[in-house]
Amino acid sequence: MALGSALWTVMTGAASKAARTMKRDFGEIEQLQVSRKGPSDFVSAADLKAEKTLRTELEKGRPKFGFLLEESGEIQGADKRHRWIIDPIDGTTNFLHGIPHFAISIGLQMDEEIIAGLVYNPVTNEMFYAEKGKGAFLNDHRLRVSARSDLGDSIIATGIPFRGIPGHSSFLNRLERVMKVTAGVRRMGTASLDLAYVAAGRYDGFWEVGLKPWDIAAGLLLVQEAGGFISDIEGGRTMLATGDVVSANPRIHGPLLGLLKDN
Repeated sequence: MALGSALWTVMTGAASKAARTMKRDFGEIEQLQVSRKGPSDFVSAADLKAEKTLRTELEKGRPKFGFLLEESGEIQGADKRHRWIIDPIDGTTNFLHGIPHFAISIGLQMDEEIIAGLVYNPVTNEMFYAEKGKGAFLNDHRLRVSARSDLGDSIIATGIPFRGIPGHSSFLNRLERVMKVTAGVRRMGTASLDLAYVAAGRYDGFWEVGLKPWDIAAGLLLVQEAGGFISDIEGGRTMLATGDVVSANPRIHGPLLGLLKDN
């Protein structure tokens, strides 16, 4: 069982410490909605504070590991095989608008493989965690992907490209194809939690393109360890390199992938 392992202790301890300050910052967001500059600067400061805490705590537990950080970039460690991949606040726009759907995301990469992942929503106190070969968990409960086999009964999550990001027409074409044959599509704005929700069986599938490694590193392992299938949009395994992700339970993944591929 992953829970109680040395990695679990290091990762959950770091996330819990960063979350304490983050929750206080989130509670102040409403007071900062009066100007554009104020909230944006405040969220940047909150990101940096959380990232600093995560790095400090993870270095205590694994001092030789490197880092790939959303805010600070890549930091080489003495151990060249291992690095932490971290997004201190995934769902920054939600955070900025006072929407309690954001997460701390921590993935641990060994060579080219993710071997541990944590996604934690501090507001709901839901901590999703997985280690390679040891299963996926929500707090202390084992996770399994959903068992639905019919797209018509399935809820699929996605991410919508926003202003300044290319691919709007391609996204709309894919969205139309998925909408026509599923029970519904959800867009919640936090990719790490979308993947965690697939692992928990709340969503039957999720797709998005152009994500960053820190958005998905932890979530990819969660889905895999909960029994789900993961690929890029072409059915390959280049998710971390391309940022293109299709994840689903084993029965839905193939049909969903077929809808999303550009013919």
